[in-house]
Amino acid sequence: MNLMYPQIVTGADLLRGIVKLDELAPLLQKRGASSAAIVNSKLYGVRSFSKMLRKYGIQPVIGLSVIVEVDDQEVLLYIYAQNEIGFSNLMKMSSAISTREEENLPLNWLHAYQEGCIIICAMTDSSWANARNVHVLQLLTEKVSSAPTFIGISRPGGGAHPDEEAIIQLSEECQLSIAACQETRFLHKEDFQAYEVATAIRKGYKLSDSNKPPNRYRQAYLPEREELANWFTEYPEWLQTTENIMNSCDVTIQKEDFLLPKFPIADGRMPMDLLEEKCRTGLQQRFQELPEEYEERLRYELSIIEQMGFTDYFLIVEDYVRYAKTEGILVGPGRGSSAGSLVAFALGITEVDPIQYGLLFERFLNPERVTMPDIDIDFADHRRTEVVNYVANTYGKQYVAQIITFGTLSTKAVARNVARVLDFTPEEVRFMSNELNSRQSFKENVRQSQKLRDWIQVEPRREVWQQAAERLEDLPRNASTHAAGVVLAAKPLVHYVPLQIGSDEVFLTQWAMKDVEEVGLLKMDFLGLRNLTLLDRIHAMIHYSKKQVIDFEQIPLNDQKTYKLFKAGDTTGIFQFESPGMRRALRTIQPDNFTDIYSVNALYRPGPMEFIPLYSRRKNGQEPTVYDIPELEPILAETYGIIIYQEQIMKIAVNIAGFTMAEADLLRRAISKKNQQVLEEERQHFIAGARQKGFDQGKANNVYNLIVKFADYGFPKSHAVAYSLISYRLAFFKANEPTYFYAAFLSSLIGSKDKMMEVIREMKAKGIPILPPSVTKSRYSHTVEGHAVRLGLGAIKGVTFAFYQQLATAREKGSWTSMFDMALSLGADHFTEKAIIPLIKAGALDDFNQRRSVLLASIDAAHSHALFIGDDALSEQFQFNSQPKYTPGGTMDQMTMLGFEHDTLGFYLSEHPVEQLKRNASSQIPSISSLFSLRPGTKVHCMGIILSIRRIRTKKGEAMAFLTLQDETEEISCTVFPKQYARISVHLKEQAFVQISGSIDFRNQSVQLIVDQLLPLSLSGE
Repeated sequence: MNLMYPQIVTGADLLRGIVKLDELAPLLQKRGASSAAIVNSKLYGVRSFSKMLRKYGIQPVIGLSVIVEVDDQEVLLYIYAQNEIGFSNLMKMSSAISTREEENLPLNWLHAYQEGCIIICAMTDSSWANARNVHVLQLLTEKVSSAPTFIGISRPGGGAHPDEEAIIQLSEECQLSIAACQETRFLHKEDFQAYEVATAIRKGYKLSDSNKPPNRYRQAYLPEREELANWFTEYPEWLQTTENIMNSCDVTIQKEDFLLPKFPIADGRMPMDLLEEKCRTGLQQRFQELPEEYEERLRYELSIIEQMGFTDYFLIVEDYVRYAKTEGILVGPGRGSSAGSLVAFALGITEVDPIQYGLLFERFLNPERVTMPDIDIDFADHRRTEVVNYVANTYGKQYVAQIITFGTLSTKAVARNVARVLDFTPEEVRFMSNELNSRQSFKENVRQSQKLRDWIQVEPRREVWQQAAERLEDLPRNASTHAAGVVLAAKPLVHYVPLQIGSDEVFLTQWAMKDVEEVGLLKMDFLGLRNLTLLDRIHAMIHYSKKQVIDFEQIPLNDQKTYKLFKAGDTTGIFQFESPGMRRALRTIQPDNFTDIYSVNALYRPGPMEFIPLYSRRKNGQEPTVYDIPELEPILAETYGIIIYQEQIMKIAVNIAGFTMAEADLLRRAISKKNQQVLEEERQHFIAGARQKGFDQGKANNVYNLIVKFADYGFPKSHAVAYSLISYRLAFFKANEPTYFYAAFLSSLIGSKDKMMEVIREMKAKGIPILPPSVTKSRYSHTVEGHAVRLGLGAIKGVTFAFYQQLATAREKGSWTSMFDMALSLGADHFTEKAIIPLIKAGALDDFNQRRSVLLASIDAAHSHALFIGDDALSEQFQFNSQPKYTPGGTMDQMTMLGFEHDTLGFYLSEHPVEQLKRNASSQIPSISSLFSLRPGTKVHCMGIILSIRRIRTKKGEAMAFLTLQDETEEISCTVFPKQYARISVHLKEQAFVQISGSIDFRNQSVQLIVDQLLPLSLSGE
């Protein structure tokens, strides 16, 4: 009798099983198993399961654990696909279960999906406790009469179920054969504890909880052949029945051909005719008369698109891009190799003219390398969902789905999750978090850290933590929606891939990206780009304030203010150009045209960045540009003789060796894969072609070596150009409309305190005024007011958008001259301490010309005023005579006021006293926030106010202290060791202003300053 495993729940089933395929398949092979069946609760992981088992010579059987509703009873069935029809029906079952609230399958639905399936009733499962009777079985078998149905009996660990005899008798009464069952949820007996931990993580309880549910799967391991035989020793025919069932199942899951959708055309026209018409219309809008070069390129691209069968795809993409633009949803100018297509440009899918920039269509679509087309589209991230919903509504929700992605238990995630269910103390969690390196596996961390191993050995519970974490690491923990991927098919998707409920009423595939692509489905990427949202905000603000509509495509690419900004490296907030290294590159190269901008973009990455100095010297006339052969000059002139782009490699192959563009694209790909045999074959091909064109063999060989050298560095020029357009447009606004740029950029940074401080410092340095938030003038986001930026109320911690809407509505009732007017307009229900205190502390009520201490003291009075003199409570005469008074609140010192601002806004808005001290300093003083990025040991000096002091004595009895120092940007902990303390303790006073010199240290996961010297400071006039 062959060894078979009929019910394996793998780790793909989100911690319902912890079986890893790379461990399962070798173990099955070692034991000599002939087949094994997956029975997850959804069809998660079935393609990987099938491929892995076949790789090891084991027959995979595809099954599903299904809860079926029979006569008001929910019972467990194992349903197997006998053939492709059965597999198709399993996909429909899994989809039906996963799109219903109840997550079960009504019996009538099972009747509809029974063809090609085999059913085992898991009679010893607890779900059958009240259903082990003839009536339920007859109802079931009558509904699935064409599907072979069996009774399943398991004997986990060899123990018979208490009702086994009754079940055997029931099988005889109903004339159903019995199949031996054994659910496997982990591989080895000793893995049960890890499985129990996994269950606790999934269900959200702690193992120490006395009310935790019992775990019924202690014996759900993978038994040896002898164990399985012994468990069913008196009923070998049950094992034989199982073997017969498994042998009768034969489903081959393979990579399919393309399943391209159709574009709906109402009037019966041919798709290619419509595509060409749309292209010509688009080009006519850009050119009064179409140049011959464009005419030839258009005809060529259309012929290739038709030949490759992608006509409908282009029409579909054009359709949803046009929809987005019609709805005012900002669409990116292009992305990736699709920017090399004139058809995409003509349709408005991209905004990059491929002929103007020398971009190649074959880099995008190569007729000699047929792959799915890949037109990825960027949308402003806050409106991306609208476009996905449009596609679903237009083409039908059954035909469109977003792609699932699985979050896995990474090194630190698995450690934290296991620690939580084992009820580790905060100190234990802190220790293990500090010791674990997320760049290594959990097992590798333990192996390399003696400190961690010693800590684990102290307590048995920590050993359980280690063992469980090692077993569970890298298993899928949860399912979510892929950030970009959407699939579209000509037939309902359930024919090709199982589905489940997604977000925004769009279905979600049960298979991840790679599996979906192997099915042959067309994947489209709808990407949300934050920088497009930033551009959109700037656009909207200018339109609102100046009634000026900006066409991004009309922004001049020769604006000198913009290039001055790039040359200075003044690129905070500029997409792709913000990093210190990129700023250095800009200052080195001194770009003065758009070609330089996208060249820098392509150069600044590992490998090619070593050529930045050479590019700069040649560009700025400090060194002549040289070419190995003169024929390279037309191709490499724009990059000063340096190969930067993949398109340049392709052009060299065409111009020097006579390759077709399609062959050149294949060469580019072959070189990047570094296969030595292919490299040598292509060398001979290249040299032969070059000699045929009259080039010397030695020179041809040198040029080929040049290509090979730069192939790793080559970047798609199409992507560099398209994405640099976004960067340039942002820089244009920063240079020409700085207040609008900064207002929009600050709005995008709400919640990012450090970045906001950096931007505010930059604005102050440029003399751009920042006005405080105001209940009478501010909107929710930051806005432009004259030549200043007015902070929005949404920047205040504790102010919700819902409250802002109430406040905005209340403002429309009339102007406010006091907090009492505001309270009356808002009403007592909305004018509450919780809502108003953050506003006062942030300075948003300063318009009422009262001290903030007075405003805080008067909240109750204003609330009472709103409560008793509301619109409906008393007469207008009473309201008119009512003159409420503010409550005396004393004074609020400047540091308290600053502290409140920092608490509510995350930064200091009023001038910090330390700023005045820095202005009077003889040398430039770095900000405290800039110290956090420095390396340990770096010598520094800074200024600040001492917020707190903690004095202690060492074991030797020596005095030392810990200080908290604050400037206008941040706070830092400072350590004063005994030697320094003895010298400077006289100056250590809370609220004292000081200048400190010292060195950076890194302790307890945080940056500290070790004090060497401390000088007292005083504000002018004191």
